[in-house]
Amino acid sequence: MRIGVIGAGAISPVYLRYLTGSTEVSVVAIADLNLERARARAREFSLSAALSPDALLAQPDIDLILNLTVPAAHASVSEAALRAGKHVYSEKPLGVSAAEGARLVSCAAEVRRHLACAPDTVLGSGVQTAIQALDGGVVGRPVGATLAFLNHGHEHWHPDPAFYYLPGGGPVLDMGPYYVTALVALLGPVKRVVSVASQTFARRTVTSSPRAGDVISVRVPTHVAGILEMAVGVTVQVTMSFDVWCHTLPHLELYGTEGTLEVPDPNTFGGPVRACRAGEDIWRELPLRPDLPHDQARGIGVIEMVRAIRENRRGRLDAVVGAHVLEVLAALERGGDTVITSTVVRPLPMGTNP
Repeated sequence: MRIGVIGAGAISPVYLRYLTGSTEVSVVAIADLNLERARARAREFSLSAALSPDALLAQPDIDLILNLTVPAAHASVSEAALRAGKHVYSEKPLGVSAAEGARLVSCAAEVRRHLACAPDTVLGSGVQTAIQALDGGVVGRPVGATLAFLNHGHEHWHPDPAFYYLPGGGPVLDMGPYYVTALVALLGPVKRVVSVASQTFARRTVTSSPRAGDVISVRVPTHVAGILEMAVGVTVQVTMSFDVWCHTLPHLELYGTEGTLEVPDPNTFGGPVRACRAGEDIWRELPLRPDLPHDQARGIGVIEMVRAIRENRRGRLDAVVGAHVLEVLAALERGGDTVITSTVVRPLPMGTNP
């Protein structure tokens, strides 16, 4: 399957390193509004063409578009690609609102093309080992969970951090997809969200090169605390923040009737995965699944999508999952008490046949 990439920014080399080494796909072209940046990426990874986005979509021999644009452009670029007859894999989030997510699901169905969405870290050995342990009854029936992502923003390390503080960014829509997608893979859909969202700083000063000293205006909530009520009856405590310097909270812990399961950082592919069973009072590290990646493998979601197309089955990261996660995240960021209108069947664990 021949792939064209739209978006030659900071995340593109991570995908291109993985995908250009695959025998299942061929990355043939890259596009960007900044054509010189696209040309530089094409030279770096020996791609045959660097084009404008419109020119790339017009190429008849490209089967799948990898959408690596900024979040605010995800929905419009994905819809244009779908209507151009291409399958699409989008960086997260699927869009910047629940309405955009729902529209993309409808569009993909209308044009009969596959649409999938990052993050694909959920397909790595860390989260998949945790799923295997949970399904195997290692900690009994799940009754609760804690989910936490907290740091002090991206302006201290990212070369161009402004979009992280625009709609589609912030801790919830930028980092939340990793955590909530992992939660859905473990426990299934969310049915209700209760949250309080706030913005601590109206402006941020960049300290990373090359924009050190620039002042960014903040247009999204940067500290959110809430509760997710899962359809299976589990209650999940959530804290997501760009306003915290240090913390000791777990990335994701699941509490069961027979113990506690520690899930590794959902922004990584590996471990460790640990369990503490009732009556033992010690943590035991579980062996990671050897058949799945535990190092950087961003792009495995594209490969999984290509296999789903070839096998005529639902993809594990299809647009229905992405749209459900987006609706949950939008409710978290908005604040208040929200009943989630979408639902989803829990994605099949890796290695499980449909």
